[in-house]
Amino acid sequence: MNGAASKIREIKDASEADLTEDILSGQQPLVFRGLVSHWPFVQAGQKSDADAQAYLRNRYNQTPVVVCHGAQETNGRPFYNDDLSGLNFESRQASLDFFLDKIQEHSADETPPLLYIASTTIDDCLPGFNDENTLPLAGKQPLASIWIGNKSTVAAHYDLADNIACVTIGRREFTLFPPDQLENLYVGPIDLTPAGQPVSLVDFDAPDYEKHPKFRHALEAAQTATLEPGDAIFIPSMWWHHVKALNSFNVLVNYWWRQSPAFMGPPVNALNLAILSVRDLPPAQKEIWRGLFNHYVFENTEEKVAHIPVERRGILGPVTEMMARRLRAYLLNRLNR
Repeated sequence: MNGAASKIREIKDASEADLTEDILSGQQPLVFRGLVSHWPFVQAGQKSDADAQAYLRNRYNQTPVVVCHGAQETNGRPFYNDDLSGLNFESRQASLDFFLDKIQEHSADETPPLLYIASTTIDDCLPGFNDENTLPLAGKQPLASIWIGNKSTVAAHYDLADNIACVTIGRREFTLFPPDQLENLYVGPIDLTPAGQPVSLVDFDAPDYEKHPKFRHALEAAQTATLEPGDAIFIPSMWWHHVKALNSFNVLVNYWWRQSPAFMGPPVNALNLAILSVRDLPPAQKEIWRGLFNHYVFENTEEKVAHIPVERRGILGPVTEMMARRLRAYLLNRLNR
């Protein structure tokens, strides 16, 4: 599948000095070879999986974690069932110790069951881990999360936040697509998803080009990289990424941050409201609303509101936290009618 993809640009022997603002606010992915190879956790994993698991057990505070479990037939791919009416795995709370025992129990299986802990806030369950394995990101306030599992394939999806993903244990293959490839990725439902974000329905390991012919065009825009323990990758906001964990035990640590204030809320809320209120209007009315959205949202400039006194612009002026609270309350009131 990756034969048609280009290689993601990379920096060899990377250090924290390479994490410049230009890169971290940029719109192109970048691989940092060896960026976190000095982390104690990475070094524990270089000794053995058992050492890495012991490292986690020694810092675990017994807070339950959410474990995804799927039968062997999932082939390590948390996804939909055959008719998209549900998912092919179950999620349940368990202890990290129990989960690691299961990983070890099936470590030699040729086709193990899916065992996967998706994004989990590190400070909630592994106090001290972030102090020992840290990645300073000047000017950012990232959320640090951990992902743990056996061999798995996470379908292509996007995240609103910018992201640095650090491969700490095992190897991972990343295939990225720019945001403009939405139409070519055959994205599934947005109100039923494997992990909160809509995903591509294409099986990247065995693409069905009769069913998904435009996926060939997506591959022309794809970028790929295989990361070793200690490597990291910057994934810009809204870039589609398909991730394969290649070993019987894999751990990834990632840092998410937004380039906009948290009080603005996720743009997907506006998309859902537009589906509710705009999408099914008569075509002529939709075109009128397209113009309104362009005028007030996508092409907003000072010139378009210059005729209104600054103190009277209301939500047409810069959105402040207080204004966001008032607007959110107004919308909730309108929606509850």
